[in-house]
Amino acid sequence: MAPKRTSTSTTPTMTHAAIKKLVADSVAAALEAQAATMENTDNTNRNTRHRGTPVARKCTYKEFMSCQPFNFKGTEGAVGLIRWCERTESVFSRSNCTKDSKVKFATGTLTEDALSWWNSFAQPIRIEEAYKITWSELKRLLTKKYCPRTEVKKMEDEFYNLTVKGNDLKTYFRRF
Repeated sequence: MAPKRTSTSTTPTMTHAAIKKLVADSVAAALEAQAATMENTDNTNRNTRHRGTPVARKCTYKEFMSCQPFNFKGTEGAVGLIRWCERTESVFSRSNCTKDSKVKFATGTLTEDALSWWNSFAQPIRIEEAYKITWSELKRLLTKKYCPRTEVKKMEDEFYNLTVKGNDLKTYFRRF
C-alpha cells in the first residue's frame, strides 16, 4: 500500500466559518470607520476653534469647483456613492468649505437621476430650506436612496462566496 501524503505546512487552513467571520468583522470595521469619518467631518470647524487656530474664510462655489469634485449621477451604485462622498469631503477640506455651504456645494455636483431626486426632495420644502440640512443628513438620504439593502446584501453575499487563493490568513489579507 502507498504511504499517505501529509502536509508539511504549519499554517492552519481557513474554514468557511472563519472566512465568514473575517468578512463580517471587516465590514463592521469599515462601517465604524465611515461613521467616525462622518462625525469628524461635521466636527472639523468646532474642533479647530478649540485649538485656537483661526477660522478659515468662507470658500466660494468657484473655489470648491476648482478642487475638482466628482459628479454623482445616481447610477454608480453603493461603491460610487461612497467614492463620491469621500471625494466631496476631501474637496470640503481642501477648499475650507464651511458647514453651512456643504450641502449647497455638494448638490451642485449631482447630475442626471441624482439631480432629479434632489430637485424632487427640495421642491416641496423650497430650496433655501433644503440647503439647511446637514451634510450627514444628505449622505443618509442619498444612502437610503442609492444603497438599498438588497444591493448591500448582494455585495455581502459576493464576499462570502469568494474562494481563497492560498490556505492561510496572510495570503487572504494580501489579496484584499
